[in-house]
Amino acid sequence: MKKTSQDASPIYIGELNGTCLGNFRIAASDFGLVAVEWAESQGEFDSYLARLKRPVVEDAKRIKPYAKELAEYIEGKRRAFTISIDWTRLTPFQREALQAVFRIPYGETRTYLDIAQQINRPRAYRAVGGANAMNPIPLVIPCHRVIGMDGKLHGYGGGQGLKTKEWLLQMEGAVIA
Repeated sequence: MKKTSQDASPIYIGELNGTCLGNFRIAASDFGLVAVEWAESQGEFDSYLARLKRPVVEDAKRIKPYAKELAEYIEGKRRAFTISIDWTRLTPFQREALQAVFRIPYGETRTYLDIAQQINRPRAYRAVGGANAMNPIPLVIPCHRVIGMDGKLHGYGGGQGLKTKEWLLQMEGAVIA
């Protein structure tokens, strides 16, 4: 099998430190953002990058635009991201579900069922939950905006869990039951 230029392209990594939500590790390819993870979960970040089977290169300059927009969002100064996302690292279902999550407007929420219906898979709401749980780019792909059908917060793997999810939704002005 012939390797494409994307197969050999490196993953660039860098950091965003000192935010009110903690410190972050950021990874990007030549095609866009690949991963965002809390520094406390360095092992998970390293494990995810290892699964990509690409060379990993520390490059603060390449990561700077991603870190800048992420910092602006956390500070409440940015409502939408303009940075590119490398969707190619996701399975087709993850891509479909997480692109729908990415389109949830700032300050709004959707249920797992809403997302499943939006991608024309109305019975796949549990799979949507699974895609959200595996979201490699939290905050930018706003899985915190996805709530249970009961209108309550369910599951969040980043930061301090549900406390972080609640903080993000309150910062955005979302109304939660």
